[in-house]
Amino acid sequence: METMLAMVYRGVGDIGLERRPIPRICDPRDAVVRVTRSTICTSDLHIAHGAVPRAVPGIVLGHEFVGEIVAVGEALKGRLHVGERVAACCETFCGECWFCRRGYVNNCTQGGWELGCRIDGCQAEHVRVPFADTGLTPIPDHVSDEDALFLGDILASGYFGAELCEIQTGDTVAVLGAGPVGLCAMECARLLGAGQVIAIEPRKERRELARAEGLADVVLAPGESGEILARTEGRGADGVIECAGGADTFQTAWQIARPNGIVAVVAMYEQNQVLPLPEMYGKNLIFKTGGVDAHHGQRLMDLLAAGRLRTDFLITHRGGLDRIEEGYRVFSDPESGCIKWVVTPPGEG
Repeated sequence: METMLAMVYRGVGDIGLERRPIPRICDPRDAVVRVTRSTICTSDLHIAHGAVPRAVPGIVLGHEFVGEIVAVGEALKGRLHVGERVAACCETFCGECWFCRRGYVNNCTQGGWELGCRIDGCQAEHVRVPFADTGLTPIPDHVSDEDALFLGDILASGYFGAELCEIQTGDTVAVLGAGPVGLCAMECARLLGAGQVIAIEPRKERRELARAEGLADVVLAPGESGEILARTEGRGADGVIECAGGADTFQTAWQIARPNGIVAVVAMYEQNQVLPLPEMYGKNLIFKTGGVDAHHGQRLMDLLAAGRLRTDFLITHRGGLDRIEEGYRVFSDPESGCIKWVVTPPGEG
């Protein structure tokens, strides 16, 4: 039996490299992809910490990747092709159920967040992708693997947060957290018409990155969030995208929103949050929450291909799959300066 290297979640606090069988087609809508690039995500850390109860011990981690198709199920022949380069959606979705037909793909009755959580994911040399016709987006020749790598999760999450805010031309949008999702949310808020993007981030190097890349007009430390009132004639932000998931960032999110504003929560928390309704009475806020509905794969690929979106600023570290345990240590260290660690094939990078 042919085997491959894979990063495995064994149980709370226990992850590591193992040899695993190379996956095979199990369903007519499956594809098997040779992984050329994957990444480590904060969601992987949440699994390792035991903060994702639905995660199954023994699964291969990872849900964000690009690669080359090496096999397709019978139902996909003529639609997806062996040798085709593809970017993956972090969500598995059938495209046919009530939720999928309305674009709510993370609520798919046959899917949701499966890869690297309920079934084997992509921090391996190969991965089986269920419903591959909905979950894989072909990569144009002039778009590199690393250009397309973040399309199906980090970029899709940032776009989702901005979309939830129903941005009107000229709006002020505040983004909490200048991590990978937050940086993409800033970029997408601008794309959707925001006139002023304000970033709030505790780490100096991330604030500097948001400023240097032109992703935010104003960059603030958490203690400076009162500056938002001064920049909005005392109203507060029209839309707030909560991407930080910190101990008090949910509270900050609703406090800096203007009355009748929208607070979009795309962060994943490790602790329950409090909704202090008496304190916010009269603000008439709209809260929108939930995981990414990553059904805009082709739209985001077109925007990347046209140069209207970019994600190169996310990549700070890289290393081969054989070094991924080091990658987890670096990515989880707040002093490392790591935004995203790109996982290359074993022995590369």
